[in-house]
Amino acid sequence: MRIYKDWNWVDAQARGAAVAMGNFDGIHLGHQKVIDIARSKGPLGLVTFEPHPRQVFQPDAAPFRLMNSEARANRLAKLGVETLFELPFNKLLAGMDPDTFAAKILADALGVAHVVVGADFRFGKNRAGHAEDLMRLGAAHGFDVTIADLVMDGAREVSSTAIRTALAEGNPRAAAAMLGHLHRIEGEVIHGEKRGRELGYPTANMSVSGLHLPKFGVYAVKVDVLTGPHEGSYHGAASLGVRPQFGGDVPNLETFFFDFKGDLYGHHLSVALVEYLRPEMKFDGLPGLLDQMAADCTRARDILSAV
Repeated sequence: MRIYKDWNWVDAQARGAAVAMGNFDGIHLGHQKVIDIARSKGPLGLVTFEPHPRQVFQPDAAPFRLMNSEARANRLAKLGVETLFELPFNKLLAGMDPDTFAAKILADALGVAHVVVGADFRFGKNRAGHAEDLMRLGAAHGFDVTIADLVMDGAREVSSTAIRTALAEGNPRAAAAMLGHLHRIEGEVIHGEKRGRELGYPTANMSVSGLHLPKFGVYAVKVDVLTGPHEGSYHGAASLGVRPQFGGDVPNLETFFFDFKGDLYGHHLSVALVEYLRPEMKFDGLPGLLDQMAADCTRARDILSAV
């Protein structure tokens, strides 16, 4: 997949794409429908924005993103996106009116042939442009537009908001049903306090900064090691939270791999939440903690053996 992060530097091979356009946070079933329609219209591209516009307009808001840009790019590559236009969302872009955005960015800079958006898509300064406006502007500036219907999950719309709610409630299976895939946290393995190693449960530690945090607790997980000599897929148990047993206050994700030995520092993981096992706990002492960790791993192995 080719990735372009500056609309001023788009070469000829990227022009003429049929692009899905939006924020694509989570890349849920609704997003996938938009992508599939674009796939049927020509060489598949995708237009998105980094950082997420909400981070620019509401910088003090609580973290809300379901995936960082790395995880989004990895998922899009799996879906067969050939060209990713990751436009820098800054004051210049935010200040463009809908017509300028359609003409200067989509038509002139990116040279798109077809644009597909969801029915709730908004664009341009103050979100003034609607999907129907884009269709009119596309006709004026030389590209076609298709508007995709929203996807429903029973009586409710499939949305990033509904997925965040499911994760906050400790229901990764409900989130996965709307995503069409397991919710994943991706990033680099960083050095921690190495308490897990001392307890006989060495863990791979990852930052969750900037992400919407699922319910704190212990999860059965599937893990893909994306880089390094241990590339491959594994099962494990992961703790998401602040480690109350040791007085922590900064959330992180600590994953224990079953039947694994190796150094993962500096390499990148994709950790998929399969099932919530229990909330974070503080035990009277280490023996109680170790007994619970052993029970967690046994339960996680049983769950993962059936999925």
